[in-house]
Amino acid sequence: MQTNLIAELQNTPHGLEAERILRACVHCGFCNATCPTYQLTGNEDDGPRGRIYLMKQMLEGAPVTATTRNHLDRCLTCLNCETTCPSGVEYGKLVDIGRKEVETRAPRALGERLHRAVLRHGLLSPRLFGLALATARVFRPLLPAAWQKTIPSPRPKGKTPAPNHARKMIVLEGCVQPSLSPDINAAARRVFDALGISLISAPSVGCCGAIEQHLNAQEAAHNTIRRTIDAWWPLVEAGAEAIVITASGCGLQVKDYGHLLEHDPRYASKAAKISALTRDPIEVLIAEADNPQLAELKPRHARRIAFHPPCTLQHGQKLKGKTERLLKTLGFELTPVPNAHLCCGSAGTYSILQPQLAAQLKTQKVTALESGEPELIATANIGCQTHLESGSTRRVVHWLTLLDPAAPLAATHGSTP
Repeated sequence: MQTNLIAELQNTPHGLEAERILRACVHCGFCNATCPTYQLTGNEDDGPRGRIYLMKQMLEGAPVTATTRNHLDRCLTCLNCETTCPSGVEYGKLVDIGRKEVETRAPRALGERLHRAVLRHGLLSPRLFGLALATARVFRPLLPAAWQKTIPSPRPKGKTPAPNHARKMIVLEGCVQPSLSPDINAAARRVFDALGISLISAPSVGCCGAIEQHLNAQEAAHNTIRRTIDAWWPLVEAGAEAIVITASGCGLQVKDYGHLLEHDPRYASKAAKISALTRDPIEVLIAEADNPQLAELKPRHARRIAFHPPCTLQHGQKLKGKTERLLKTLGFELTPVPNAHLCCGSAGTYSILQPQLAAQLKTQKVTALESGEPELIATANIGCQTHLESGSTRRVVHWLTLLDPAAPLAATHGSTP
């Protein structure tokens, strides 16, 4: 694709990157075939190829309107298109550039800006989010049934082991996960402890920056990344083997730190180091294949489960099929899931900002997951877990909790524990 970017973008880091990505696109349209939003709306501008054209026109100086912004807003950034693309177009990086540019050229209305600001600060404050969730749980019985399904029930974390092993890895606690599902990291600590690995955390680290990135507050995201690196760096220097992130969306964000701060002279090398150390739990467990304690995590009875691989796991981190293979090896029966490559509609803050499209995608995904009559549904991201459970008749859990040696999870129907 030929490009002619406006003068102020030429020879800038963003301009050079956008030009490189745009020129890789050959207009084939294979991406539209696997784009969830294009499949729903049938609108070319709601597919990757159409959005690429919109961004190209904008970066070349064409007038920008709210229509352009809306089409970019509807993108889930699921990266399914990147998996499909035969030319290796890095669409995710391009859409970040496009969103930043459109925000400048077609500013949002005041009400929309306030909504996003409240959402960002509310989700990033564990105290505010925890209080809001606790209040919602108190009044849950008084709400309509449809609303009750959107409020997850408490999930006790149980006792966690002391970090006594010589082998240590850092774990990200996250921003909303400690309130929504504290059992995930607790289970991770027990699973890794059984393998002879202690998970340690930096208490000052909350959000990884993904929420700010999703909301196009990119400079705020970069500041969060810098603070996170500063908090983790002493633990890295003390010999932490890896950084384990149980939410695949956060994992993808941290693996991208090196790219996001590559032009920051103070943090570029540290960010690259952090990204290189970052692992999804499945990567660590695969590496521990010869550890005799891994087989001890096998459940007493195989359970029929449907596994939902988050987009950030299969398309972003390129770990498609690895969790499923491990679960099968450990004795689980995985039910077939049609169109497992498609997004569930959670996508960070997408389910809040684009509720209609997100609801349609959720319905499709839940139907696919439940079609094999599983006893429960497992996934690898807190956003997907919460989103899917609000529309499912099955319990939805993080797959690590299925391996928890301290509290084996009984398969139950319904959305409450």
